[in-house]
Amino acid sequence: MRFGSARDKLDSVAVCLLGDVCFPFFTNVQGVTDVLCEACDQLGWKMPTKIQVEAIPVALQGRDIIGLAETGSGKTGAFALPILQALLETPQRLFALVLTPTRELAFQISEQFEALGSSIGVHSTVIVGGIDTMSQSLALAKKPHIIIATPGRLVDHLENTKGFNLRALKFLVMDEADRILNMDFETEVDKILKVIPRDRKTFLFSATMTKKVQKLQRAALKNPVKCAVSSKYQTVEKLQQYYIFIPSKFKDSYLVYILNELAGNSFMIFCSTCNNTQRTALLLRNLGFTAIPLHGQMSQNKRLGSLNKFKAKARSILLATDVASRGLDIPHVDVVINFDIPTHSKDYIHRVGRTARAGRSGKSITFVTQYDVELFQRIEHLIGKKLPAFPMQEEEVMMLTERVAEAQRFARMELREQGEKKRSRNDDDDDTEEAIGVRNKVAGGKKKKRKAF
Repeated sequence: MRFGSARDKLDSVAVCLLGDVCFPFFTNVQGVTDVLCEACDQLGWKMPTKIQVEAIPVALQGRDIIGLAETGSGKTGAFALPILQALLETPQRLFALVLTPTRELAFQISEQFEALGSSIGVHSTVIVGGIDTMSQSLALAKKPHIIIATPGRLVDHLENTKGFNLRALKFLVMDEADRILNMDFETEVDKILKVIPRDRKTFLFSATMTKKVQKLQRAALKNPVKCAVSSKYQTVEKLQQYYIFIPSKFKDSYLVYILNELAGNSFMIFCSTCNNTQRTALLLRNLGFTAIPLHGQMSQNKRLGSLNKFKAKARSILLATDVASRGLDIPHVDVVINFDIPTHSKDYIHRVGRTARAGRSGKSITFVTQYDVELFQRIEHLIGKKLPAFPMQEEEVMMLTERVAEAQRFARMELREQGEKKRSRNDDDDDTEEAIGVRNKVAGGKKKKRKAF
């Protein structure tokens, strides 16, 4: 069966029956083997996404790929399936390397490889910072099929772990390539490119095509095929985007008002700094919200703990820095709040891409203070649309200010207490779960118990 355009492929029959098992149409359009089709079916992947329709057939022909697609478009499947199929045909240890900008994304990609390759016995290892190097060296000594790594820690192992090399590597994937390069990993990427074979397949995936990515493309890829399903910067259609224009000093009160108005939803709230993420998490916990932070100053175990609690719906609010704005797939995020407006307009696309994923709907609300007007105008210019204001009752917000001010005071005291604890024990930042802090002491002294909102 032959199809013309990618649209024809997408509009074609979704399912083909093989025996009495129902496989997704990866089989007759994409050339993916039955065993991997069955794995896709078990994961609930009924229809390939646009980027998968474009990229998978080309990858199976053995070509290098540049994949440009908005966040939440199924890029992981687009490179994982061709790699697993090639691994089935020519089994080999240390077969593929996937480079990612953040640790959390690395663990997520590893989970997808393990799930897709569970029936064929695929082993993958995650090599990221914040985790003991000795245990990672032992994992590398077992020679897994797939390595998913952040560039810095991988270079560390290439230079210092005896007996570890990537001289037989067959596939290199750079996921979120624009972010890898923006985080100043260029030196590490250059070192990695020098120690892996030139005769390899390279897949470069990015949501945005920057000058640095173009330069990397020229250095690392041979005659690549460009698979672009979004040429301009855009957000998904099912995302309702709003802004609120507020005075800077009442930001916390407006945040609490919105959380109350949209109660029952799950939220991701983006802050610009680790300190503000921690402070806002403490503030919300003082007001009875189930909030948990995720930022770069937490240990890797606590970062994964926070993420897993939020994924398991044990916490309804995740406060994060941009460490969580790329690639993370948490299906149940209903609302994204840009508490601090992103300084780079492109980061807005990635932040709001945490909701309305894979065809679901979602909301985003951006806080704009008197200092953020120019940044907000840049975002509107980038996405090519004027955002509507989120409807609010100012009087109700002002009624919250007293309670919020008290919670701010407790949050500041707890932050100070955590800082002192950290200095004395040389410990990582608290995740607020164990932050008994001063609020209980003060409340105990006054014999007064505050109610949650």
